[in-house]
Amino acid sequence: MERFTYKAVRQDGETVEGELEATDEQAVIRQLQGEGLIPISARRAGGFRDQLRRVRTRPLASKEISVMTRELSTLLESGLTLDRSLQILIDLTQEERIVRTLENLQERVRGGSTFAAALEEQEGQFPRLYVNMVRAGEMSGALEAVLERLADYLERTAELKATITSALIYPGILLMVAGLAVIMLLVFVVPEFSVLFEDMGAVLPLPTRIVIAVGDLFRGYWWAMLAVFALGALGLERWLQNPEVRAKVDHKLLDLPLFGDLIWKLETARFCHTLSTLLKNGLPLLSALNLSKEVVSNRKLSGLLEEAGEDLKHGRGLAEPVARRGILPQMALQMIRVGEESGSLDAMLVKVAEIYDKETQASVKRMLALLEPVIIIGLGVLVAGIIISIIVPILGANELVM
Repeated sequence: MERFTYKAVRQDGETVEGELEATDEQAVIRQLQGEGLIPISARRAGGFRDQLRRVRTRPLASKEISVMTRELSTLLESGLTLDRSLQILIDLTQEERIVRTLENLQERVRGGSTFAAALEEQEGQFPRLYVNMVRAGEMSGALEAVLERLADYLERTAELKATITSALIYPGILLMVAGLAVIMLLVFVVPEFSVLFEDMGAVLPLPTRIVIAVGDLFRGYWWAMLAVFALGALGLERWLQNPEVRAKVDHKLLDLPLFGDLIWKLETARFCHTLSTLLKNGLPLLSALNLSKEVVSNRKLSGLLEEAGEDLKHGRGLAEPVARRGILPQMALQMIRVGEESGSLDAMLVKVAEIYDKETQASVKRMLALLEPVIIIGLGVLVAGIIISIIVPILGANELVM
C-alpha cells in the first residue's frame, strides 16, 4: 500500500483535498467515486527528495510549450488519440524536463483525467489561461482546433516579446559598457593621480575630492556595494509585491512620457490577442474577459478591466464599460464597438491586436532613437566631468609653479 494525495469535487461544487492509502491511482479514483466525489487528480505522496526535485526543476519556457502545443495539435488533427499523440511526443523529445512533463500528462490521461485536469496538476508548468482554453476545447469537442489557436497565440506573443527584447539589446550593451568604462576610470586611473595630488600637498577642489572618494569606495568596498545593490534589489522586489504599492507604481508608469504610451499599446495588443483567442474557442464574453485580464501585467489596467467585468454581468456590452473607464485607446474602442454591432467581435479584436503590435514596434523604435543619443551624451558628460576634475588641480599646480 502506498500513500496518495488527491483532489476531488463534491456534488455541490466544493473542492476537497487529502491523502489516502491504496495500491495505485486507479484504486484511489474508485474509492473517491464510491464516496460520491468527482476525482480531479491522484498522485503518489513524494518524500523530501521528490519535493526537492520539483523545486529545482526549471519550469517550461513559453517557446517549449508553444512547440509542444503545435506538434500535439498536428498529431490530433491526423486522427490519433490523445494518449497515442503524447506517446509519440515522448519518443521524439530529447529534453528530460519535457519528457517528464509529457509522461505525467499521459499517466493522468490514462488514469481517466481530462487533459485540462492533467495540465492543471503539473505544478504551475502551464498558465491558467492555457488550461482553461484546453478545458473549453474539450467541452466543445474541438481540442485539436483549440490547440492550434493556442500555438498561434503563443507564437504571436513570443514574437512580440522577442521584438522588444532584441530592440533593447543595444541600449543594454551601451549602458553596460558605459558603466564599466566609468568604473575602470575610478578604480585604475583616478588612484594614480591621487598619489600625485598627495605629493603636491595642494588643497583639492570639491569635485576632485568627490571623484577620489568614489574611486576609493569602489576599490576598497566593492563587496559592500554589491551587497547593498543586491539587498536593494531584493527590497524593491518585495516592496513591489504589495498589491497597493504595485497598483500605484503601475498607475504612475502609464503617466510617463514615451514609456506610458508604449506600455498602454503593449497591454492593448496582449489583451486583444488573448480575448479574441478565447472567444474563438467558444467561451462566453464574461469568462473570456476574466481570463484575459490575467495577461495584463499593469495592475491599474487590470483593475479597470475587473470593474468592466462587473458591468458585463448586468448585460452591458464590452465597448461601453471599457470606454467609460478609458482602458483602451480610442481607435481600439471604435473597432470593438463596430465588431459588437456586426457580430464579429473576435475577428475585430484580431485586427486591433495586429494594429497595436505594429504600433508597439514603432513606439519601441522611436523610444530607442531618443534613448541612444541620451545614453551616449550622458556617458560623455560623466567621463568629461571625471577628467576635468583631475585636470583642474594639475593646471592649478602648474600655474603656482610658473
